[in-house]
Amino acid sequence: MTAYDLAIIGLGYVGMPLAKEATAAGLRVVGFEVDSGKIAALNAGRSYIDDLTDADLEHMLAGGFTATGDESVLADSRTIVICVPTPLDEDHRPDLSAVEGATGTVARNLRAGSLVVLESTTWPGTTDEVARPILEEGSGLTAGTDFHLAFSPERIDPGNPKYGLRNTPKVVGGYTSACKDRAVGFYSQFIEQVVPVSGTREAEMAKLLENTYRHVNIALVNEMAIFCDELGVDLWESIEAAATKPFGFQKFLPGPGVGGHCIPVDPSYLSYTVRKLGYPFRFVELAQEINERMPSYVVARVQRLLNRHRKPVNGSKVLLLGVTYKPDIADERETPALPVARALRELGAELVFADPYVKDWRVDGVQVPREEDLARGVIEADVTLLLQQHAAFDLSIVEDQGKLVLDTRGVLAEGERVERL
Repeated sequence: MTAYDLAIIGLGYVGMPLAKEATAAGLRVVGFEVDSGKIAALNAGRSYIDDLTDADLEHMLAGGFTATGDESVLADSRTIVICVPTPLDEDHRPDLSAVEGATGTVARNLRAGSLVVLESTTWPGTTDEVARPILEEGSGLTAGTDFHLAFSPERIDPGNPKYGLRNTPKVVGGYTSACKDRAVGFYSQFIEQVVPVSGTREAEMAKLLENTYRHVNIALVNEMAIFCDELGVDLWESIEAAATKPFGFQKFLPGPGVGGHCIPVDPSYLSYTVRKLGYPFRFVELAQEINERMPSYVVARVQRLLNRHRKPVNGSKVLLLGVTYKPDIADERETPALPVARALRELGAELVFADPYVKDWRVDGVQVPREEDLARGVIEADVTLLLQQHAAFDLSIVEDQGKLVLDTRGVLAEGERVERL
């Protein structure tokens, strides 16, 4: 009898919600992690994940969950799920080094009869063309015969109060039909709806399609924000009006850029796959160009706002409100606040930031002073730049006391001193 029902490799925003729900369902769960600091924090009951409280972690530990850096636990696990990051390298190409490393670790410890599932977002074909050969060569076992192999894309939305792992449908594709059935049976123990597809490639593509759809539509409204400003059209009002249509339209909002672990990254995995066929994926590449332009456009709007009031950017005090990529969470991954701050600093602005979820923030290694008193920060700033609308912010203070304000989220009332993107 195996010691664990589930071993999770990678204890981050994807791995820990999985561990929570599986433990709550009565499964014996172990987490494998190479970061010793994370291991120590988890075993001491300290959560570093927005969607996992210390109380949640306490229940998990009481239910038998443990974190370890000892890879031998994988050999004692009936199911192994890989939840490691899949970022882009410096040339914006897929970086599968973490997936390859994790898969190699699994291969060294793989036992016959086990189920291996990759959840990390990646290009179609990765499970079969990258993970499977590593697993087979490293273990001497054959996928689909000696062990089961599947892909199931993560759909974690940090900070979402309505949809979590349990009530978000789970797409599952197996290397063989038997692999699919085994994976469906595993996830059905703690997820309300499991959606099987015919193979791993279809499951891999589903994830990329979801986020490419968002990427392209965000780019659409971002580009519209630029020319609507010049046309004198209130795009925010137009979007709300269009959203009253009960069919054929889904609301997307412009902003200072895209952030997080999905939208800025995942479409590039799909574009990379298409380029290997010999032609560009023009929708994705155009969307990437538009969305990556937004931080520069925001900075240009700050310049224009100051200029209208006879102030240069050089020497002006700019208060950045909210530096995370999403409201009401501490996640800073790919936050557009970073390129915005970098460009403002290069123009000579004096930066300060306010964010209830971030205690220390650095731009290219240089610390940005943190303002803890919102009212004082707004009053002292030459311009306040609202980048993220955390619920903790009293926006009436920003509207009433800001000297000049640029709202990139469309949540403030426009006025003589307040402009919206």
